[in-house]
Amino acid sequence: MTNPDPRELLDLALEAARKGGALAARGQEGISVLDTKSSPTDVVTEMDRATEELIRGVLLGARPSDAILGEEGGAARGSSGVRWLVDPIDGTVNYLYGRAEWGVSVAAEVDGVVVAGVVEAPVRGRTYTAVRGGGARRNGEPISAAPPTTLDMALVATGFGYEARRRRRQAEVLATVLPRVRDIRRLGSAALDLCAVAEGTVNAYYERGTNPWDWGAGALIAAEAGARVAGLRGAPPNFDLLLAAVPGLFEQLHDLLEPLGADTDG
Repeated sequence: MTNPDPRELLDLALEAARKGGALAARGQEGISVLDTKSSPTDVVTEMDRATEELIRGVLLGARPSDAILGEEGGAARGSSGVRWLVDPIDGTVNYLYGRAEWGVSVAAEVDGVVVAGVVEAPVRGRTYTAVRGGGARRNGEPISAAPPTTLDMALVATGFGYEARRRRRQAEVLATVLPRVRDIRRLGSAALDLCAVAEGTVNAYYERGTNPWDWGAGALIAAEAGARVAGLRGAPPNFDLLLAAVPGLFEQLHDLLEPLGADTDG
Protein backbone atom coordinates (compact mmCIF):
# COMPACT_ATOMS: atom_id res chain seq x y z
CA MET A 1 0.00 0.00 0.00
CA THR A 2 1.37 3.43 -0.97
CA ASN A 3 1.68 5.87 1.91
CA PRO A 4 -0.48 8.98 1.55
CA ASP A 5 1.04 12.37 0.79
CA PRO A 6 1.69 14.10 4.15
CA ARG A 7 0.52 17.40 2.67
CA GLU A 8 -2.85 15.85 1.85
CA LEU A 9 -3.04 14.60 5.42
CA LEU A 10 -2.18 18.12 6.61
CA ASP A 11 -5.00 19.58 4.53
CA LEU A 12 -7.46 17.16 6.11
CA ALA A 13 -6.08 17.81 9.60
CA LEU A 14 -6.43 21.53 8.98
CA GLU A 15 -10.05 21.16 7.87
CA ALA A 16 -10.90 19.04 10.91
CA ALA A 17 -9.08 21.30 13.38
CA ARG A 18 -10.65 24.48 12.01
CA LYS A 19 -14.16 23.05 12.06
CA GLY A 20 -13.60 21.67 15.54
CA GLY A 21 -12.11 24.95 16.72
CA ALA A 22 -15.02 26.96 15.35
CA LEU A 23 -17.52 24.71 17.12
CA ALA A 24 -15.63 24.87 20.41
CA ALA A 25 -15.22 28.64 20.21
CA ARG A 26 -18.95 29.12 19.66
CA GLY A 27 -19.69 26.87 22.60
CA GLN A 28 -17.28 28.45 25.08
CA GLU A 29 -19.99 30.72 26.45
CA GLY A 30 -22.37 28.89 28.74
CA ILE A 31 -20.49 25.58 28.83
CA SER A 32 -21.08 23.08 31.59
CA VAL A 33 -18.83 20.49 33.19
CA LEU A 34 -19.95 17.07 32.00
CA ASP A 35 -17.64 14.74 33.88
CA THR A 36 -14.20 14.37 35.40
CA LYS A 37 -11.20 12.38 34.19
CA SER A 38 -8.38 11.53 36.59
CA SER A 39 -9.50 13.76 39.46
CA PRO A 40 -12.22 16.31 40.34
CA THR A 41 -10.03 19.08 38.90
CA ASP A 42 -9.46 17.24 35.59
CA VAL A 43 -12.66 18.16 33.79
CA VAL A 44 -14.29 17.28 30.51
CA THR A 45 -16.99 19.53 29.11
CA GLU A 46 -19.87 18.82 26.76
CA MET A 47 -17.90 20.67 24.10
CA ASP A 48 -14.87 18.37 24.47
CA ARG A 49 -16.99 15.44 23.37
CA ALA A 50 -18.99 17.31 20.74
CA THR A 51 -15.81 18.74 19.22
CA GLU A 52 -14.08 15.36 19.08
CA GLU A 53 -17.15 13.79 17.51
CA LEU A 54 -17.15 16.46 14.78
CA ILE A 55 -13.41 15.99 14.14
CA ARG A 56 -13.77 12.22 13.93
CA GLY A 57 -16.59 12.70 11.45
CA VAL A 58 -14.46 14.89 9.20
CA LEU A 59 -11.47 12.53 9.31
CA LEU A 60 -13.34 9.26 8.86
CA GLY A 61 -15.67 10.81 6.30
CA ALA A 62 -12.65 11.41 4.08
CA ARG A 63 -10.58 8.37 5.14
CA PRO A 64 -12.83 5.68 6.63
CA SER A 65 -10.05 3.08 6.94
CA ASP A 66 -7.86 5.20 9.21
CA ALA A 67 -7.39 4.67 12.94
CA ILE A 68 -8.05 7.39 15.51
CA LEU A 69 -6.74 7.88 19.02
CA GLY A 70 -8.70 10.63 20.74
CA GLU A 71 -8.58 11.97 24.26
CA GLU A 72 -12.33 11.66 24.81
CA GLY A 73 -13.42 8.91 22.43
CA GLY A 74 -10.58 6.47 22.91
CA ALA A 75 -9.15 4.37 20.10
CA ALA A 76 -10.81 3.37 16.83
CA ARG A 77 -8.98 0.75 14.79
CA GLY A 78 -8.09 1.16 11.14
CA SER A 79 -6.40 -0.75 8.34
CA SER A 80 -4.70 1.98 6.28
CA GLY A 81 -1.52 2.48 8.33
CA VAL A 82 -2.62 6.03 9.16
CA ARG A 83 -3.61 6.95 12.71
CA TRP A 84 -4.96 10.32 13.82
CA LEU A 85 -4.09 11.75 17.24
CA VAL A 86 -6.87 14.10 18.36
CA ASP A 87 -7.20 16.39 21.36
CA PRO A 88 -10.43 18.33 20.83
CA ILE A 89 -9.74 20.96 23.50
CA ASP A 90 -6.22 21.00 24.91
CA GLY A 91 -6.43 23.36 27.86
CA THR A 92 -9.91 22.44 29.07
CA VAL A 93 -9.60 24.27 32.39
CA ASN A 94 -8.61 27.47 30.54
CA TYR A 95 -11.58 26.89 28.24
CA LEU A 96 -13.92 26.43 31.18
CA TYR A 97 -12.80 29.72 32.72
CA GLY A 98 -13.32 31.67 29.49
CA ARG A 99 -9.61 32.06 28.78
CA ALA A 100 -8.05 32.06 25.31
CA GLU A 101 -5.20 29.63 26.01
CA TRP A 102 -6.66 26.44 24.55
CA GLY A 103 -6.35 24.73 21.21
CA VAL A 104 -7.47 21.89 19.00
CA SER A 105 -4.70 19.42 18.17
CA VAL A 106 -4.88 17.05 15.19
CA ALA A 107 -1.89 14.99 14.02
CA ALA A 108 -1.50 12.32 11.35
CA GLU A 109 0.75 9.37 12.08
CA VAL A 110 1.89 6.98 9.32
CA ASP A 111 3.32 3.66 10.47
CA GLY A 112 3.98 5.12 13.90
CA VAL A 113 5.64 8.37 12.74
CA VAL A 114 3.84 11.72 12.94
CA VAL A 115 4.06 13.32 9.49
CA ALA A 116 1.58 16.22 9.71
CA GLY A 117 0.09 18.25 12.51
CA VAL A 118 -2.17 21.20 13.24
CA VAL A 119 -2.74 23.15 16.44
CA GLU A 120 -5.67 25.51 16.01
CA ALA A 121 -6.07 28.26 18.63
CA PRO A 122 -9.27 29.96 17.43
CA VAL A 123 -9.69 32.56 20.17
CA ARG A 124 -6.09 33.64 19.70
CA GLY A 125 -6.51 33.67 15.92
CA ARG A 126 -3.52 31.39 15.39
CA THR A 127 -3.11 28.23 13.34
CA TYR A 128 0.15 26.30 13.70
CA THR A 129 1.01 23.68 11.09
CA ALA A 130 3.86 21.40 10.11
CA VAL A 131 4.69 18.61 7.69
CA ARG A 132 7.67 16.38 8.45
CA GLY A 133 10.63 17.79 6.56
CA GLY A 134 8.70 20.87 5.48
CA GLY A 135 9.18 23.34 8.33
CA ALA A 136 6.68 24.90 10.73
CA ARG A 137 4.23 27.72 10.12
CA ARG A 138 1.93 30.06 12.01
CA ASN A 139 -0.98 31.40 9.97
CA GLY A 140 0.89 30.30 6.86
CA GLU A 141 4.14 32.10 7.66
CA PRO A 142 7.35 30.23 8.57
CA ILE A 143 8.34 30.23 12.23
CA SER A 144 11.48 29.15 14.04
CA ALA A 145 12.53 28.50 17.60
CA ALA A 146 14.55 31.06 19.54
CA PRO A 147 18.35 31.06 19.11
CA PRO A 148 20.40 28.90 21.49
CA THR A 149 20.86 30.30 24.99
CA THR A 150 22.22 29.20 28.32
CA LEU A 151 20.06 27.62 30.99
CA ASP A 152 20.28 30.63 33.29
CA MET A 153 18.90 32.86 30.52
CA ALA A 154 16.10 30.51 29.44
CA LEU A 155 12.39 31.21 29.78
CA VAL A 156 10.97 27.75 30.45
CA ALA A 157 7.36 26.63 30.18
CA THR A 158 5.96 23.72 32.14
CA GLY A 159 2.68 22.17 33.20
CA PHE A 160 1.25 20.24 36.11
CA GLY A 161 -0.91 17.16 36.45
CA TYR A 162 -4.26 17.04 38.17
CA GLU A 163 -3.67 14.37 40.82
CA ALA A 164 -2.58 15.89 44.14
CA ARG A 165 0.41 13.61 44.80
CA ARG A 166 1.83 14.20 41.34
CA ARG A 167 1.37 17.96 41.68
CA ARG A 168 3.26 17.91 44.98
CA ARG A 169 6.18 16.11 43.35
CA GLN A 170 6.12 18.42 40.34
CA ALA A 171 6.30 21.40 42.70
CA GLU A 172 9.43 19.87 44.26
CA VAL A 173 10.99 19.50 40.81
CA LEU A 174 10.06 23.10 39.99
CA ALA A 175 11.75 24.30 43.17
CA THR A 176 15.00 22.90 41.78
CA VAL A 177 14.49 24.20 38.24
CA LEU A 178 13.31 27.74 39.02
CA PRO A 179 16.55 29.07 40.58
CA ARG A 180 18.53 27.76 37.60
CA VAL A 181 16.55 29.47 34.80
CA ARG A 182 15.51 32.99 33.87
CA ASP A 183 11.86 32.33 34.73
CA ILE A 184 8.98 29.88 34.43
CA ARG A 185 5.72 30.17 32.50
CA ARG A 186 2.60 28.05 33.00
CA LEU A 187 0.21 28.31 30.05
CA GLY A 188 -2.09 25.36 30.71
CA SER A 189 -1.97 23.67 27.30
CA ALA A 190 0.78 21.28 26.24
CA ALA A 191 -0.01 21.83 22.56
CA LEU A 192 0.33 25.61 22.87
CA ASP A 193 3.45 25.29 25.03
CA LEU A 194 5.10 23.33 22.22
CA CYS A 195 3.96 25.94 19.71
CA ALA A 196 5.45 28.63 21.96
CA VAL A 197 8.80 26.84 21.68
CA ALA A 198 8.29 26.69 17.91
CA GLU A 199 7.69 30.43 17.58
CA GLY A 200 10.39 31.42 20.08
CA THR A 201 8.16 32.99 22.75
CA VAL A 202 9.67 30.57 25.28
CA ASN A 203 13.04 28.87 25.10
CA ALA A 204 12.00 25.46 26.39
CA TYR A 205 9.12 23.38 27.71
CA TYR A 206 9.00 20.29 29.90
CA GLU A 207 6.19 18.29 31.45
CA ARG A 208 5.49 14.85 32.82
CA GLY A 209 2.21 12.99 32.37
CA THR A 210 1.34 13.97 28.80
CA ASN A 211 -0.18 11.63 26.23
CA PRO A 212 0.25 11.29 22.44
CA TRP A 213 -2.84 13.36 21.70
CA ASP A 214 -1.41 16.22 23.83
CA TRP A 215 1.88 16.46 21.94
CA GLY A 216 1.34 14.69 18.61
CA ALA A 217 0.92 17.84 16.53
CA GLY A 218 2.83 20.24 18.78
CA ALA A 219 5.94 18.08 18.97
CA LEU A 220 6.20 17.96 15.18
CA ILE A 221 5.65 21.72 14.93
CA ALA A 222 8.37 22.40 17.51
CA ALA A 223 10.78 19.97 15.87
CA GLU A 224 10.21 21.43 12.42
CA ALA A 225 10.89 24.88 13.90
CA GLY A 226 14.34 23.74 15.03
CA ALA A 227 13.76 22.39 18.53
CA ARG A 228 14.74 18.98 19.79
CA VAL A 229 11.77 17.11 21.25
CA ALA A 230 12.33 13.93 23.27
CA GLY A 231 12.02 12.19 26.61
CA LEU A 232 14.72 11.15 29.07
CA ARG A 233 17.99 9.63 27.88
CA GLY A 234 17.17 9.75 24.18
CA ALA A 235 13.73 8.14 24.43
CA PRO A 236 10.90 9.53 22.31
CA PRO A 237 8.44 11.85 24.09
CA ASN A 238 6.42 9.81 26.56
CA PHE A 239 4.42 9.89 29.78
CA ASP A 240 7.61 10.04 31.88
CA LEU A 241 8.86 13.23 30.25
CA LEU A 242 8.24 15.53 27.32
CA LEU A 243 11.06 18.03 26.79
CA ALA A 244 11.41 20.55 23.94
CA ALA A 245 14.22 23.05 23.43
CA VAL A 246 16.83 23.99 20.86
CA PRO A 247 19.99 21.86 20.84
CA GLY A 248 22.42 22.95 23.53
CA LEU A 249 19.74 24.20 25.87
CA PHE A 250 17.93 20.87 25.53
CA GLU A 251 20.93 19.00 26.94
CA GLN A 252 21.37 21.46 29.82
CA LEU A 253 17.73 21.18 30.87
CA HIS A 254 17.71 17.42 30.38
CA ASP A 255 20.74 17.04 32.63
CA LEU A 256 19.04 19.17 35.29
CA LEU A 257 15.83 17.16 35.17
CA GLU A 258 17.28 13.65 34.88
CA PRO A 259 18.57 13.23 38.44
CA LEU A 260 15.25 14.54 39.79
CA GLY A 261 13.62 11.33 38.57
CA ALA A 262 11.18 10.60 35.77
CA ASP A 263 8.51 9.46 38.20
CA THR A 264 6.91 12.66 39.44
CA ASP A 265 4.00 10.80 40.99
CA GLY A 266 6.03 10.77 44.22
